[in-house]
Amino acid sequence: MSSPMLLGNDARIAEARSLFKDADSVELKMTVADGDRYSAMTALGLDVLDADLRQVVFFDTPDLTLDHYGIILRARRARKGGDSVLKLRPLAPGTVPSKLRHSRSFKVEVDATPGGIVCSGSLKADAGNGDIRKVLAGKRAIHKLFSAEQRALYAKHAPGGVDMDGLIPFGPINVARLKFTLEMSEGHEAVAELWFYPDSSRILELSTKCARDEAFQVLAEGRAMLLERGIQSAAEQQTKTRKALEYFSRLHARPKQ
Repeated sequence: MSSPMLLGNDARIAEARSLFKDADSVELKMTVADGDRYSAMTALGLDVLDADLRQVVFFDTPDLTLDHYGIILRARRARKGGDSVLKLRPLAPGTVPSKLRHSRSFKVEVDATPGGIVCSGSLKADAGNGDIRKVLAGKRAIHKLFSAEQRALYAKHAPGGVDMDGLIPFGPINVARLKFTLEMSEGHEAVAELWFYPDSSRILELSTKCARDEAFQVLAEGRAMLLERGIQSAAEQQTKTRKALEYFSRLHARPKQ
């Protein structure tokens, strides 16, 4: 939302327009400096008691092999039912096979943050909350959280020898999710997510999804609205996923010989 990178750089604007035209959705995101977290939530009128609680777990190797190959595996527990996602990032939309591009479960998404733009492809499936708990407890195989379509895509893109069931669960991470309205020329729904990491650190991310043809207008108006309330993006825009992967990678790092 607060993204001078998009507003002030002609080359970046051209890149964004090119990606937007092939995307199913555009999401504008920013993280708030931890010291400004409480004041930001207060300025937006957010009450943590209204939050929808979730748990997120990623799957990778200690040295982040999947991440290096542009693959993110994630499962999420939520009150309305869990899900699993296989994400390819970064993704060139023109390289997606026609069959996959037209799958109802596959979406091409563009994330725009103050630090850059990234296009990804997400293949999503339902996953039972209880099944995810069993995987975390080591009582169920990881591959059973993912659909046949997801497993086939994994087999196509994952490096040889990296079996899905040999991965390590990175989590769970507790998440409080709150909806609010961006008060612009037209009210626009937005989301605040507060991620609680096991080391007691946190990330507050504000985001909103919009249609491709309204992304720049929403970006400009949303940025102005947040600045009016004294809410600015953190100097270092560390994403929720990146922080999770790096934290658990360090935690599970193999001891040096």
